[in-house]
Amino acid sequence: MINTFILAAHTVVAIALIALVLVQQGKGADAGAAFGSGASATMFGSRGAASFLSRTTAVLATVFFLTSLTLGYFATQGSAPKSVVERIQVEKPVEVPKSGGPADVPQLPKK
Repeated sequence: MINTFILAAHTVVAIALIALVLVQQGKGADAGAAFGSGASATMFGSRGAASFLSRTTAVLATVFFLTSLTLGYFATQGSAPKSVVERIQVEKPVEVPKSGGPADVPQLPKK
């Protein structure tokens, strides 16, 4: 149940992080603002949104990494064997015949 909740939160955070990164303006757009480009008509002003968007991106990235680590931890926890040796021990043991050798070899009489 907790695994499903973390997976859903991980998906929502990933989509939000992608959308937030796509909304941000690149560093190369500042050069266009110097020559009278439309940077003054932005929603947050020319530099007002940089700190808000960068902080929100950092928070979402941190949550994304934490959910990734948590999902990785839950994936390793389980009833599956952890090594090859444990897998061999879990499988059905090989049955050893109770007679001294193969059935087609005749037994020599004892003296």
